[in-house]
Amino acid sequence: MTKSKAQAETPSPMLNKPVTDEAILKVTKEIVVKFIEVGHLSPVKFDEIFAQVHGTISRTVRTDDRD
Repeated sequence: MTKSKAQAETPSPMLNKPVTDEAILKVTKEIVVKFIEVGHLSPVKFDEIFAQVHGTISRTVRTDDRD
C-alpha cells in the first residue's frame, strides 16, 4: 500500500514529543540485555556498559542540533 501525498508530507505528532527518562532507561536496558544475550557483553561489565549506553542514548535523543 502506498500513502497519499498528504499523508506522506504530514509530520507525525510523535516527533515533537519529549522522550521521558523512563523510556530512555527501558531502551538502554533492552540494548544491554541484548548485548549479554548475544555474547558481546559479560554481566560482570553491566554497570560500566549500562552507564555508557544510557549516556549515549540520552545525548542522542536530547540533542537540539538535529539535521
